[in-house]
Amino acid sequence: MTATLSLHLPPTTDSVTALLEALEAFTDEHELPIKAASRLMLLAEELAANVVMHGTGATFFQADLALEGGVLRFSLTDDGPAFDPLAADEADTEAALEDREVGGLGVHFVRKLASSAAYSRQGDKNHLALTLDAAAE
Repeated sequence: MTATLSLHLPPTTDSVTALLEALEAFTDEHELPIKAASRLMLLAEELAANVVMHGTGATFFQADLALEGGVLRFSLTDDGPAFDPLAADEADTEAALEDREVGGLGVHFVRKLASSAAYSRQGDKNHLALTLDAAAE
């Protein structure tokens, strides 16, 4: 059985909050382990906030979640300017705080916490698809 959630929201901070509330309800309803739920919430927040803060001209973001067996499939689509976060340079997490670039940790989290991540530009839309281990303890 597959459980799904889909939200089409304007790119505002209130929408990021609404997304997180919906994801929390979904993870509670399906009794996901706290580690899996926390990873999903962190990644969704980072990606949606990037659209809100940096997606100049975006009119929406679409979040889709599917729980299929032991796998979470999360995707975020927006109509902002083309941006492949997976092509960004690795964050230097070893440098002293005062020497680090501001930002870039959202992409770092995607690379470290998602089982897989793929970006595509489909027409005039960015599409980022992630998979996560739903049973992560």
